[in-house]
Amino acid sequence: MSTQAAMPPFHLAFPVRDLAEARAFYGDLLGCPEGRSSSEWIDFNFYGHQIVAHLAPEECTPVTTSAVDSKNVPVRHFGAVLNLEQWEALAKKLTDAGTKFIIEPYIRFKGEVGEQATMFFLDPSSNAIELKSFKNLDSLFAK
Repeated sequence: MSTQAAMPPFHLAFPVRDLAEARAFYGDLLGCPEGRSSSEWIDFNFYGHQIVAHLAPEECTPVTTSAVDSKNVPVRHFGAVLNLEQWEALAKKLTDAGTKFIIEPYIRFKGEVGEQATMFFLDPSSNAIELKSFKNLDSLFAK
């Protein structure tokens, strides 16, 4: 099955320390439309996937890293695979907004199978996010 075939939406729930911060970060900065919400959680449309920010400040912890391509990649992270145009636009928006990157936008595995544009940053609650774009999306799972 091609990686470009329609996929069911993924669901991810994660802790945040403050819902207003999460709303500003995911909704305003990343441009994720908001879905249902309560005084304890907020649903966001994260590039067609449902992510839910749950108010749980005691579970917001600093990130642990692991070496990948000579970079310290956050072990616990989530993200999305975007097309290159989306990725470049978001990299510019985040850079212009003064986002502090864990790993600045760059091309990883250049010239190899799996070549990809990638960037890592934290939300205000220390959740690590990776946004990437593949030179060839069919290499998403290639060895």
